[in-house]
Amino acid sequence: MMVRAFICLLLLLPALHAQTLAAENTDNSKHMIVVGGNSAHPPYEFIDRDGKPAGFIVELTKAIAETMDVEVTFKLEKSWSTIFRDVETGRIDVIEGLPFSEERAHILDLSSPHSAISHSIFARTDASPVSSLDDLRGKKVVLVSLDGKHDYSRAAWSQIQIVTVSSIAEAVKMLASAKHDYAVLETLQATYLITDLKITNVELVAKNIDTSKYCFAFRKGNLATLEKFNEGLAFLKETGRYQELQEKWLGNVDTEYASWKWLKKYNMYIVSALIFGLLASIIWSRLLKMRVAARTAALNREVEERKRMDEELRLQHQRLIQADKMAALGVLVSSVAHEINNPNGLLLFNLPLVSEVIKDADPILDAYYREHGEFLMGGLPYSRMRKELPQLLDEMQVAVKRIKRIVDDLKHFSRKNDSNSKELFDVNNVVRTSVRLLEHSLKSSAIHCAVYCTEPLPLIKGNPHRLEQVIVNLVLNAAQAVESANRQKPERTPQPSVDIMSSFPGLPFVDKGIFVMTSYEREVGTIIIRVHDDGIGIPPEHLNRVTDPFFTTKRDSGGTGLGLAISAGIVKEHGGTLSFNSKPGEGATVIIKLPVAEWEVQA
Repeated sequence: MMVRAFICLLLLLPALHAQTLAAENTDNSKHMIVVGGNSAHPPYEFIDRDGKPAGFIVELTKAIAETMDVEVTFKLEKSWSTIFRDVETGRIDVIEGLPFSEERAHILDLSSPHSAISHSIFARTDASPVSSLDDLRGKKVVLVSLDGKHDYSRAAWSQIQIVTVSSIAEAVKMLASAKHDYAVLETLQATYLITDLKITNVELVAKNIDTSKYCFAFRKGNLATLEKFNEGLAFLKETGRYQELQEKWLGNVDTEYASWKWLKKYNMYIVSALIFGLLASIIWSRLLKMRVAARTAALNREVEERKRMDEELRLQHQRLIQADKMAALGVLVSSVAHEINNPNGLLLFNLPLVSEVIKDADPILDAYYREHGEFLMGGLPYSRMRKELPQLLDEMQVAVKRIKRIVDDLKHFSRKNDSNSKELFDVNNVVRTSVRLLEHSLKSSAIHCAVYCTEPLPLIKGNPHRLEQVIVNLVLNAAQAVESANRQKPERTPQPSVDIMSSFPGLPFVDKGIFVMTSYEREVGTIIIRVHDDGIGIPPEHLNRVTDPFFTTKRDSGGTGLGLAISAGIVKEHGGTLSFNSKPGEGATVIIKLPVAEWEVQA
C-alpha cells in the first residue's frame, strides 16, 4: 500500500505542478487539444444518437484531459484519410485510437497502448467452415482499410485475396448480402454491429486470431502533449478509473491486456522458474533420448558388422576347402586320365582292324553257312550275328571315342595355365572362326544363328585357341537348348541360317535362334561377348551350379558336366568372368567379360 501511494504521489506531481502554473497565469485560460478519431468504431469511439462523441476511448480521453487539467474537443470522421490529413496539417493534435505498427511509429509519435483489441474471423453461416488464417489461403477475405489487421495481412499473407472496405459496418453488410464469405474484423465491434443491425446470417467462426495495440498518435515533435497523455493514462490505471471505464463499455473483453502486466510484474520470477524447469527437463529428456538412440545405433552397427565378418569367414573357409578339393581333384584327374588314355588308345587302334577282319571273313562264313547250314558263333546263330556284329563294333567304337572325349575334358580341366602361350589376338576373329566350325551342325539342326561383331575391337592377350573352345562349347549348349524348345513347340522352328555381320542397328536380338554379339566398354577397358538363345532356359536353382565340375542335367545323353567348368577356367585364365542370366522358358544369356591388353587401355 505504501508503494502504491508513493507511485500515485509521483504521478500526481506533474498535475499539481500544472495547476500551480495555471493559477499563476493572469488570464486563467486552459490549453485546448483537438482530438480526432473514427466516428463509426463502436463501442470504442462513435457518434451516439444525440450526435455527440461517445465510447470507451472517448471517455478515456476525457478522463485523461480532466486529470491533466486540459480541455479537449473531438473531431470524429468516417474517413481515415481525412483523419491522417488533419494530423499532418495541424487541424487535430492527437488521434485517440490508432493501431500500433512500426511503419506508423516512423511518421507519428505513439503513446503507450491504452487498449488491446482482438480480431476474429467472421463468416456467413452457409460458407465452408474455417478455424484459422491458414484455412483462408486462396479465398477472398474482407478487411477494413488502414486498420492494423489490414496492414498485417498484406505483409504476411500473400496467398489471401484481400478485399478492402472503409468500415466494419460495410464489411458486415457485405457478408450478410452474400457478396463475400469471410472477413477478419475487430471482435467486439463486429459482434456489436451484428447485434445492433440484427444480422442473422453472419457469425464468428474463429475467435481472437490476432490482437492489435491501440495508442494515442501525435504529429512528430509534439512530445510535451505525448508525455501528458502517457502520465494521465498511467494515473488512471493506478487509481482504478481505467478499469471502471473498461467494465462500463467493454465488460471483461479487454481486461486481459491490463491484467497481464500485473501478472507479469508480480509473478515473473515464478513463471520464469517454471518455464526454465520445464525447458531444462525437456532438453535433458531429448539429450538422453539422443544418447540412447546413438548408443543403440552403434550397437546395431557392431552386431551387423560382426554378422558380416562371421559370414565372410564362413564363405572364405568354404572357398579354401573348395580350392583344396579342386587342387586334389586336379591331381587325381590328371593321373586317372593318363591311366585311362593308354588302354583306350589301344582299343581305338585295334577296333578298326577287328572291323576289317570281320569284313574280310564275311564271304568265307557266308559260304560255309550256305553249304552246312546254321552254326553258332559265340553261342548265337550265325544268321543273327551276321546282322548284329557290325552294329556291335560301331557301338564299341562310339563308346571308345566317348571315353577319349571324357579323358580329353579331364585333361583340359586339370591343365595349368601356361603364360608362355599367350599372344595378342582379336576376339572378333575368334568368334567368327568358332561359329564357322559349327555352321554345318547348326544348319543340319535347323537352327538360326546370327553373329554381330562390333568393329574395331582392341586386342586382348591370351590363347585364342583356348577361347575358341569356350565359344564353341557355349554355342553347342545354346543349340541343345534351342533344339529342346523346338521339340516342345515344333511351330516355332525357324529357317536354318548362319549370319555373321560386322555392325548392326539398334538392338541385335530378334525372336528365334542363337545370337552371338561382341561389344566394348571403353570406360572400364572390357570386351563383352554375349551368347543368347531362346531355348528352354536354366532353372533358378541351377544357375549357381552350372560351372561346377561334373554337374550336368544331360547325363542321360552323354553329358559329363565338365564343359562349362572348363570354359569358366579358360575365361578366368584370361582375367575375365563368366556369368549367366536366364528365366525358364525364355532362353538364356551367357556373358563373357575380358580385359583388353594394358597398352590398348592406355592408348
